[in-house]
Amino acid sequence: MLQSAETVEHFRRSKIGLLAARTNPTVPRDSLRLINDWYNWLFAFDDAFCEGELMGHRASALARALPPLLDILEGRREPGAGDPFGLALKEVLSRISASATPAQVDRWRITVKEYLFAQIWEAANREVDLIPTPEDYTLMRRITGATYTCFALIDAGGGYRLEAEEWHHPDVRALSDLACDLIGWDNDLLSYAKERDNDKARHNLVTVLATHRPLTLQSALREVARMHNDSMAAFVARRAALEQWAPLPVRKYVRGLEHWVRGHIEFSLGSARYVHAWPDGTQWPQAV
Repeated sequence: MLQSAETVEHFRRSKIGLLAARTNPTVPRDSLRLINDWYNWLFAFDDAFCEGELMGHRASALARALPPLLDILEGRREPGAGDPFGLALKEVLSRISASATPAQVDRWRITVKEYLFAQIWEAANREVDLIPTPEDYTLMRRITGATYTCFALIDAGGGYRLEAEEWHHPDVRALSDLACDLIGWDNDLLSYAKERDNDKARHNLVTVLATHRPLTLQSALREVARMHNDSMAAFVARRAALEQWAPLPVRKYVRGLEHWVRGHIEFSLGSARYVHAWPDGTQWPQAV
């Protein structure tokens, strides 16, 4: 998947393993290794297919590239020897299937499919030079960032299981959506400098708000921060409601969401993927 020594070095400096460790601080070593491999697959796929010139700006080309991956996810096709992404995807699927229940594997598989299809939406926007509306962006951001594919591994990686009625409970779904928003918007703030020089930061909430609302760049940054704080308050309130009924596995899952929100920030502040794009002298408040 990493085609050159330069790309390998870029991934090394990105410290993606730190993201896995920070967002999953209590899982067993084997589970953490699997989760880390999945995160690396996602970052490599994003760089090669979603941000690359060949497919990232051509929705039709990206759409044609997806059926082999979808077939591999369903076990209907063996990846070819020259398909590193397909080979790696099959290996990750096999390892998840060996440790998770069929229901857990299906949840993960569904979120991966949603993520893959959402990349076509992004590519279509790039192809016609479109900056999505705030309503469209906030909906699709939950899917395009692949965060749900990672949430789907929280219980399996931790060695416990959410039942179907727990996974689909309105409180669990609301908290998952809020956590996804928090992570996505944090990423938009932390990666804005990087994305501004690549693809005009069109898929970034800062740009979306500055384009479609009468806001300056600085006002848009403040608005994202305000939205983030409102969602954090909503998360805390919804968590309190959930704790009135939730059994231990559900409470552990919600704790996993909290690890993700905090861990993603700590990863981003230490990853060359983002910090090297910030202007000289940039300082961020340290997490407490």
